[in-house]
Amino acid sequence: DASGGKIDFTIFPAQQLGSAPDHYDMTRDGIADIGYINPGYQAGRFPIYGLTEVPFNVKDAVNGSVALHKWYANYAEQEMPEVKLCLVNPHDPGTIHSKMPVRVPEDINGHAVRPAHATMARFVNLLGGASVQVPAPEAREAIAKGTADAITFPWNSIYIFGIDQETKYHLDMPFYVSSQILVINRGVYDGLSAENRKVMDDHCTPEWSGRFSKGWAENEASGRDKMMASGDHELYQPTADELQQWRDAAEPLVAQWRESVTAKGGDADAIYKAFIDALEAENAKY
Repeated sequence: DASGGKIDFTIFPAQQLGSAPDHYDMTRDGIADIGYINPGYQAGRFPIYGLTEVPFNVKDAVNGSVALHKWYANYAEQEMPEVKLCLVNPHDPGTIHSKMPVRVPEDINGHAVRPAHATMARFVNLLGGASVQVPAPEAREAIAKGTADAITFPWNSIYIFGIDQETKYHLDMPFYVSSQILVINRGVYDGLSAENRKVMDDHCTPEWSGRFSKGWAENEASGRDKMMASGDHELYQPTADELQQWRDAAEPLVAQWRESVTAKGGDADAIYKAFIDALEAENAKY
């Protein structure tokens, strides 16, 4: 509407143009004009953005998306020069859903976990667990067959994929997010008229990231409410001491992130401080 009909969109919602891990390159190469990408699908390629995957940082998706957009806008051209950052879209914080009670980090030791992304897989391994890599549609079967004992997932997606039938224990805390990005092919963006570029610019903002993320966040949060009301699930809120155990256990992930950013010439201390400051400014820091 804002363009008066001058900008049209044809949406391919089910990987018709290519698989999800290829969406960045597809957008870079012009196979897609705009791509919805998960940077975590290519572990190590976008080390700065990888900080969003470190757990115990983002406590809600809407304010978090605003904060992450404001933060990453300072680094996107450095790390993703072939595309233009448009929107940031994390899911509402997910957590660990399991067949057995999980309350502290040592409870993961010896168990198999289906992780959300590469950072979570490393975390599971640090805790003495084994990461089981299966696509989301196959996760319920993996847990049912005993291939996995637990999964990191957003709340309502547990119901969407039928995993609620297999996991009755849930760690009730904003454990982690997976943060997707909407990006525009640089040539396509530069080729727009000044008028239409302004239309895109007006909608590629932190505020629009928040609006874009709201519906998904509310949907995922509804799963937690459903579990609480069902009486069939145990939701455990960690004590302050237990939460600190989780934070301490995740510290090596921050150290690994710092090393990866420094190896590519980034100022890890400054980038990390900017990340925390942005989350705190938007009341999104856990």
